[in-house]
Parts: sequence; C-alpha cells; structure tokens
Amino acid sequence: MSKKAQHATKTISVVMAITLIGKVLGLFRDRLMAVHYGTVGIEAKAFYIASRIPRVFFDVVFASAIAACFIPVFSEYAAKKGKKEAFQFASNFLSVMTLLTAVLTVVGMGFSEQLVTLFADGYDAQTAALAASLTRVMFPTVLFTGVAFSFVGILQAMDRFQIPAFISTVSNLVIILYFYCFDKRYGVYGLAIAYLVGWLLQAVVQIPSLWQVGFRWRPDFHFFSEGMKKSFALMGPVMVSTWVQPINLTINTKFGSHLYDGAGVSAMEYATNLYLVIAGVFILSITNVIFPKLSRLTAENQQEAFQDVIQQTIHSSLFFVLPMAGGLMSLAQPLVSFLYGGGEFDSFSISITSQALIWVSLGMVGYGVQNIVSRAYFAKQDGKTPLIAGAISIAVNLVLCMLLTDSMQVAGLAISSAVSSTVYALLLLLPLQWRGEGILNKMFLIDFGKMLVVTVAMVMTVQMGKGVLIGFLPEGKLGELLLLGLCAALGVVVYAIAVTVMGLSEAKLAWDLLKRKGKRG
Repeated sequence: MSKKAQHATKTISVVMAITLIGKVLGLFRDRLMAVHYGTVGIEAKAFYIASRIPRVFFDVVFASAIAACFIPVFSEYAAKKGKKEAFQFASNFLSVMTLLTAVLTVVGMGFSEQLVTLFADGYDAQTAALAASLTRVMFPTVLFTGVAFSFVGILQAMDRFQIPAFISTVSNLVIILYFYCFDKRYGVYGLAIAYLVGWLLQAVVQIPSLWQVGFRWRPDFHFFSEGMKKSFALMGPVMVSTWVQPINLTINTKFGSHLYDGAGVSAMEYATNLYLVIAGVFILSITNVIFPKLSRLTAENQQEAFQDVIQQTIHSSLFFVLPMAGGLMSLAQPLVSFLYGGGEFDSFSISITSQALIWVSLGMVGYGVQNIVSRAYFAKQDGKTPLIAGAISIAVNLVLCMLLTDSMQVAGLAISSAVSSTVYALLLLLPLQWRGEGILNKMFLIDFGKMLVVTVAMVMTVQMGKGVLIGFLPEGKLGELLLLGLCAALGVVVYAIAVTVMGLSEAKLAWDLLKRKGKRG
C-alpha cells in the first residue's frame, strides 16, 4: 500500500471513529427522547415536525449545495490563484450564505403554521398548533447551520476533517445534558432551545481550527463576484439535485402523519435516524474525505486517477454496506427494543419502528452509492445529471407512497424510500457507463455478486442463530444486549470467512494488515 493510500486510510479511520462517537451519542439522545416522549403523544409528534421543517428547508436550499458548490470552486482558486485568493472567496461565500440563511430563517418563522399544514396535514388542531409554535422557536437553526456548514466546507477544503466530524458530538452532548438536568422543568420548549444551542456550538467549535489554517472572516456581500457567479451557476442544479433526501423525507412525513394518529411520523423518524447512524458513519466519513480530493483531481485534469478513486471507493463501500444492511434487517426488532424501548416507547412503538427499519434498510446500498457518485458529479461541477436523476427518484417515491401506504402502512413508506434511493443510484451510474467513465466492468459485477451471495448466507445464519439464542437468553435489556452482541459476532465471523474464501480484495488487505501488526507485536 502506498504512503498516500495509507494516509487516506488513516484519515478515513480517524474521521470514522470521531463520527461514530457522535452517532452513538445521537442514538443515546434519541433513546432519551423516546423514553421521555414516545411516538404517540402530542409533544412527540409536534416536536418531530418542528425539528424536521427547518432541517428540510436548510437541506433543500443550502446544505449539500454549500459543500458541493464551495469546495470545487475553492479548490480551483487554490490551485490556480493561490491560498490568499481562495480565502477571499471563502469570506465572500460565507458572508452571502449567512445573509441568505438569515432571510430564510425570518420567512420560516413567519409562515410556521402554513409549513406545519404542508408537512403534516394529518395532525389534529392541538398538535398542529404546538408544532407551529415549536417551529418558530427552532427555525434559527437554519442560520446557525448555514454558518457551521460553511465552516465545514472551508476546513474540509484545507484537508482538515477531524473537527468537522466532531461537531455533531458537541450538539448531542448539549441535548443529552438538557434531558438529565432541565427537561422536567422546561419540557419540550426547553428541548427546542437546547437544539438551538447545540447547533450554535457546532459553528463556534470550528473557529480555532479556522484560525490555525489562516482563515479570517472579512464580511464581503458581493453577490456577483467571480467566485460567487461560479458558485451560483453550479448551485442551481446542484441544489435541486440534493433535494432528493429532504423532499422524500417530507413526502414520507406527510403520508406518515395519516398513520396511527400521526405516530407514523415518529416511527419513520426513529427508523431513519438509526439507519443513517449505521450507514452514515461509514459512507459520510468516506465521502467527506474523498470529495476535496476529487475536486483537486478535476482541477488538475487527472481523469484516470479520478475514475480509479471512484471505483475503489464504491467497491470498498459495498463490501461493508451490504452486510450492514443485511444485519440491520435481521436484528431490527431487538435493536429498536434495546435502544428505544421503555417509558413512553411501548410495544406498539417498537413494532411500527422495527417495521420501518427493516424495509428502509433495503435502500442502504443505493444510499451509499448515490452519496459517492453524486460527489463525482459535483467535483466536476456537473449538477444537471444529478438533477434529472433526483427528480425521477422523487417521483418514484411519491407514486409508491400513494400505492403502498394504505395497504402496507409504515412498511409501505419505508419501501418507497428504499426503492427511491436505489433508483437514484442507478440513474447516476448509468450516464457514467455510457460516457466510458463508469465502474461497472465485468470484474466489479462479479465481486458485487460474491458480496451479495455472502451477505444472504450471513443473514440466513444470523436468523437461525437468533431463533436458537432467544430460547436461552434472559428477558429484558440484558437479554437483548446479549442477543445483539452474539448475533453480530456470528454475522461478522461468517462474513469474514466467506469473503476470504471468495477471494475479495478487501478481505486479503484486512488479513495482510493483521499479519503485519502481528509481526510488529
């Protein structure tokens, strides 16, 4: 393995570890939310909509667009004009984004009632009124997130990944502290304030790192500077192409508000959060590291190296994501019960959340591939293809929700989401194949087939093992923990042996690394 590859692997490993800490704290935060508020209470339903609306608006208008538009242009400036010009553009970009997110915050606070009706028209009047009030409190998260994500873009463009990966840990710790110290006194409104403080701190904790790399924010609100013109030209199609996940979540929320007296919203929220923790720790850690590299390779016109990075990244990601998805589907019920069960989160909440988790996990491969391949398009400053693919996948989700929700309830929503993610990934891959830039060669497809066969074998083994173990393990949290641990260990062993027998390159690399460490020891 080359020194560059070793450095990249080390960076990804560190980022993944930091991200994992944040995600675990996020799961603990969700558990506290589940125990305190459940899925069917008025406060739970109102809070999930109120927290969802600002996030969706930010995601739709700014989130991925900030990183996807900023990093390629910043990399181009740094490569062709130098660090000073790149930082001037960064100040300009940050100033404009801050102004735009501030305007969006004011508009969102003024139209909170209408937004709640748009997102959850199945809510009763009392729940809708509380949701609208909480939405007004939480909408400033859009402003704080705009600043925080702009900071993230600057640091990642400078190959600083650790602090951006750490910011979710900070916000989760604030919310966890609130549950333990203040929830009984201030209730759901205090929880909304805690979320605001958490998002503000996500921006604040990045300031020392920005100073270390030499960045100084000098307000510059020129909307039509050369850098902003390039960013806006790219931002239009990129912004629309990144609407897929937030719009699909909005569609699912709207349909979910009609299920189980509105509890379908909470069930999908818990299932989606857990799904994104499992997939996000791995996928987002990788994409956040490779995207600046892809942008630099594009600026330097290194097409062959660019294509190699994409192919290797997808191949390695599938090697891990397929068994993750299979394991999550196999262990959905005990996992949901262990993490969230108790207090207000009763057996009914466990049941509907588990159903949602099982079926939404079908889309994990599509989620992983689309996140990686979309970065390839954005690095090339091509937003048109993701725009078309995203529009089609949103239409697929909407049609399937209309067809499946009444008959399959929350499972129908989850299947719709999974199929939409898969369609989006395929529509991103196919144009690359037609242009001769794709990764779907014969060897890749053979390896994917091997991974799929091994994953199916692993799932069948885990299912059999689970059936045997349930009869021997104690009831309660201890039994659930033992069941999850033993089944996970069984799955890892089966998968490791099978992929080694199949001769997959990732298995060979893992064994080589273990042998080297053994010799050093």
